[in-house]
Amino acid sequence: MLRRSEPDGIVMSAAVLMEGVHVLLGDVHALAGVDLEVAPGTTLGVLGHNGAGKTTLIKTLTTLIRPDVGRVVIDGFDVVVDADLVRRRIGVTGQYAGLDDFLTGRENLELVGRLSGLGISASTRADDIVAALGLADIADRRVGTLSGGSRRRIDIAASLIAEPSVLFLDEPTTGLDPAARGALWDLVGDLTDRGTTVVLTTQYLKEADRLADHIVVLDHGQIAARGTPAELKRLVGGKVVSATLPSQHLDRLSRQPDDTESIAAARSRVSYSTPDAVVAAAVVAQLEHDGVAIDDLEVSSPTLDDVFTHLTTQGVS
Repeated sequence: MLRRSEPDGIVMSAAVLMEGVHVLLGDVHALAGVDLEVAPGTTLGVLGHNGAGKTTLIKTLTTLIRPDVGRVVIDGFDVVVDADLVRRRIGVTGQYAGLDDFLTGRENLELVGRLSGLGISASTRADDIVAALGLADIADRRVGTLSGGSRRRIDIAASLIAEPSVLFLDEPTTGLDPAARGALWDLVGDLTDRGTTVVLTTQYLKEADRLADHIVVLDHGQIAARGTPAELKRLVGGKVVSATLPSQHLDRLSRQPDDTESIAAARSRVSYSTPDAVVAAAVVAQLEHDGVAIDDLEVSSPTLDDVFTHLTTQGVS
């Protein structure tokens, strides 16, 4: 899918492009030299601890913050030079619902559709979104009477009214119950199948694992790691050994765990990242040799949670 040509004759093929982007918020370097590229019809997951720069990244990509240094291009258009054109091509759902409390959910959707230029077709489009997202039970209630999770569902629906070519979701499933979260996951999959590009920030690592084709991990405004979910998991080895044992037995361990978590009743959960199943088996044998009382033992493939632990404790080589 080709985009319009840049003035120098280069044809943009990325739906989202950032080159050397720096953003200063007061004395804070919120983004410090960020480069990323998102192919059309794919989902980019943006991960990071609170304060890592995720929301600043989204605001910069959606024209709400101008970069101090660098270039940002969305769907072939510069977010500074062509900000109005960019806004016509994107949909945005922030961390907090931006809805009119005195209108019903359906009326909010229709209003957003009309503001997006759909005209008389806005009503039909609103009905289609209500049906697609399973919102019939709440669509005709005033938004001010809805629960936080229901408001979130309407807010997400509003971002889809204009059928954006690039959709930005900033922690979209915060406050949703598991059923609503699963429905949104299915919707994001359908959207990318139809060619929509999605940029997603999330605190739910399972969500990123399920949805993202590629992931970037932000830390202090910089990209600490990037790759597919599988590539990132390889940062921490091929297998993870986890064991629950009495906290008083921790000093018996001859091999220092990669992570230790205190749990109820004076118990601790330790985990070891290993390169393969052979080393994992050796770790299990060593635990037995150390003479600790193990309540629970698990050998599994690494998750994105393990990637976070790895980046926090050891960094990226």
